[in-house]
Amino acid sequence: MAKTVILAHDLGTTGDKAVAIDLQRGQISTAFASYETVSPFPASAEQDPRAWWEAVCQTSHAILASGHFHPSEVAAVAFSGQMMGCLPVDAGGTPLRRAIIWADQRATQEAQNLVARVGLEEIYRTTGHRVGPAYSGPKMAWLRTHEPSCYAKTYKFLQAKDFVVHLLTGTWVTDYSDAGGTGLLNLAAKEWSPSLVQALDLELDKLPTPVSSLTVVGEVTRSASRVTGIPAGTPVVIGGGDGVCATAGAGVTQAGEGYVYLGSSAWVAGLSPTPCLDPQMRTFSWVYLDPRVYSPNGTMHNAGAAVDWVRKLLGLADFSALEEEAARSLAGADGLLFLPHLRGERSPFWNPAARGAFVGLSSHTARAHVCRAALEGVAFNLKAIAEALHESGVALPTLRVIGGGAKSTVWCQILADVLGCTIQRVAYPLEATAWGAAAAGAVGVGLAPDLTHATQRLITVEASFTPVNPEAYQAQYALFLELYKQLFPLWEKLVHDRNNP
Repeated sequence: MAKTVILAHDLGTTGDKAVAIDLQRGQISTAFASYETVSPFPASAEQDPRAWWEAVCQTSHAILASGHFHPSEVAAVAFSGQMMGCLPVDAGGTPLRRAIIWADQRATQEAQNLVARVGLEEIYRTTGHRVGPAYSGPKMAWLRTHEPSCYAKTYKFLQAKDFVVHLLTGTWVTDYSDAGGTGLLNLAAKEWSPSLVQALDLELDKLPTPVSSLTVVGEVTRSASRVTGIPAGTPVVIGGGDGVCATAGAGVTQAGEGYVYLGSSAWVAGLSPTPCLDPQMRTFSWVYLDPRVYSPNGTMHNAGAAVDWVRKLLGLADFSALEEEAARSLAGADGLLFLPHLRGERSPFWNPAARGAFVGLSSHTARAHVCRAALEGVAFNLKAIAEALHESGVALPTLRVIGGGAKSTVWCQILADVLGCTIQRVAYPLEATAWGAAAAGAVGVGLAPDLTHATQRLITVEASFTPVNPEAYQAQYALFLELYKQLFPLWEKLVHDRNNP
């Protein structure tokens, strides 16, 4: 049988979503297995890496047993994964503790130490990122300080997908995008920065080898085949972090194209032939799946998560109920504004002290206004990110939209009006990240000559939303930015007073 099927795994925060994709037939099978996040102390977030592996084994078996194709048709396994994690393993690949995932904020002091030693601007010029506690490098330094015996035993620090790839192939590799998420990668050179590694008092040999996302890094071993069901000898393409895989999964493969991801967090991203550095350091850049291209990006922490907080606060059963309420309100939510910064904020403000706020409440405010203001507040922050990218030379006249929020017609139309551009929803917005990994896999084993060909054969636009009432949001957006500026000193005082009773 011809080998035309790519088995792609997306190791997300809540679980592993696996898809089987054929470049001719499209998506032919899917499976999902969940795992838990634990928080042993405030600001912490950890996962059991063995649960990642068990999820990959479970979903692989489910897809291969689906009957939609024969296992011998699998041409490659490819990966996407949650980024900015920290998993220490020994020389045998055995985890030495639970993985510290991206949401963990314990390494604040280590990030501050790095900035003090090197300087924020120098870090940004080198890595393309404003390194903070979310990045893997400071988390590694935290382990060195607080769990020295664990650090001493560590052979390599791995990301989620890299750990699974090691168990499948025995190799010790990462890709350029996940390497960027450590805050230790020289973006232009695409190699580890010895000076940054040294500034955190880390050892270079504890980091895996960074390679292109399109690289075949090994083959499924016989022992891995026995537990996953994937035929031994199947090529394994490393793939990339979920951010850059989502870019390809949205059908964005060339400069001038961009997209919005609407999930618990949200971001706006595009592509650029060179690293895109913002003089104000509001945005950051990844190496794309195609290593000749870069992906400038601005990510906000609080998108779907903030909207879901509003939903729970109002006692609404699900997102559909919130969407129905929001649809009952006119644009502008009767003058109500929502600042969604519930857990601090990244782009474009980079302020861990930022907090959420409803401003403009009156005796006429109804539940519908609150729901609509929540959706609009996220859209306003995304507009601020899009403007920062534009000022850095990244023009995005049309944006694709993916993620769970893309399923909302109301939210997509709000985005089109607030951002003032056409919003295109792809046919499989929830699977886009896995589709991006599949595209990398197809190119890696030669089923497609490049990512553009792979995505053009796979990804279609399901619906388009053009601006119908952008004027309704111009004044509101200006007020959104002004409110942030006015509340900034109050947030600083509130956080300081709370932390220093």
